[in-house]
Amino acid sequence: MIRQLATAEPEGDLEAKLMSIRAEVRAEYFADEPFPWIVGFSGGKDSTLVAHLVFELLMYMPPSSRRRTVHIVSNDTLVESPLVIGHIRNVQAQMRHAADVFNLPVHVVTTQPRVDDTFWVNLIGRGYPSPNRSFRWCTDRMKIRPTSRYIREQVDVTGRAVLLLGVRRDESAKRAVSVAKYDNGERLNRHNDMPGCMVFRPIVELSTEDVWEFLASAPPPWGSSHADLIALYRNSLGGECPVVVQKSDAPSCGTSSSRFGCWTCTVVQKDRSLEGFVDAGFAEFGPLLAFRDWLSSIRNDPERRSARRPNGKYTINDSGTFVPGPFTSDTRSEILQRLLALQETVGRELISAVEVARIREIWGEDAMANSRHLMSADVAVIVRGDAQKNA
Repeated sequence: MIRQLATAEPEGDLEAKLMSIRAEVRAEYFADEPFPWIVGFSGGKDSTLVAHLVFELLMYMPPSSRRRTVHIVSNDTLVESPLVIGHIRNVQAQMRHAADVFNLPVHVVTTQPRVDDTFWVNLIGRGYPSPNRSFRWCTDRMKIRPTSRYIREQVDVTGRAVLLLGVRRDESAKRAVSVAKYDNGERLNRHNDMPGCMVFRPIVELSTEDVWEFLASAPPPWGSSHADLIALYRNSLGGECPVVVQKSDAPSCGTSSSRFGCWTCTVVQKDRSLEGFVDAGFAEFGPLLAFRDWLSSIRNDPERRSARRPNGKYTINDSGTFVPGPFTSDTRSEILQRLLALQETVGRELISAVEVARIREIWGEDAMANSRHLMSADVAVIVRGDAQKNA
């Protein structure tokens, strides 16, 4: 069944806009097919507003009418900004408690990358150079795959799922283009990469001012207030890295704007968000900022990069420029030792024992592979490649 999106622009104040949005959310909830809803929750303002509206809807309807299961799904890359992941966990605990007290069909879930896809296993274990705009190897492994895997699991069980995202046309010029690309006059759009998953963007027409006005005046239905969220933005001088569930959204992760996301992010030139936290009085995050800056500074140091790739070959791009391989074994070892020392300094886990064990396994595998390459004629083979994929 096709549900037409209300096209008339709500007139008047924010309450009129919200009345229209609430009506759309309610109408979609009671649509013919009671497939599960999956709310992408990054902990930022937009996803918080969507979660707020969904939670509110469930709480104020009779229990017999709650026929859809709602999954509120966050992603933890395992290198999230400490204050941000702390905020997300606090809100998740409040949501779980409220869902239990009011017997709501709500599952609050956190997805994480598999150990072979984590930041440290790839950077320290495999020697991947720190991510940059042309070689952003982190987003797909750490954000897209874990959340997409969870969504596909729900689709496999029920045949279909509806993904609710806090996407707004007003976010940026790029976002406006992306939103326009999928405008089809209906409430639901097909997901680009996941058959059986439909996307619902209930707050797409709200402005940033609308979002903040609502969050500042309406306490969340799961309890407490949005004050901590507002303070988080104020202190970080930025915004959240959104829930990313398809590769076309990847540029949203690690843009030039100040966003709070991974504390290790080297895609941005300066982590103004983490700097904002330090300037706001969270001096304990200064060492994290210094470590992130050091990772960025050593990326293109030729002394720290191997000439050969793991397959024993060299790479020259189409312009004839030599492209260095992964970090050397000495550099990887140094990064690990510095990271473990930093972990002691800040008094919080930055890398898990499981990751350290996997890193050492990969180093052993690399040592064996290098021995084979040294005995093989392939060691001198030169191949051409795409610098952006290999740098």
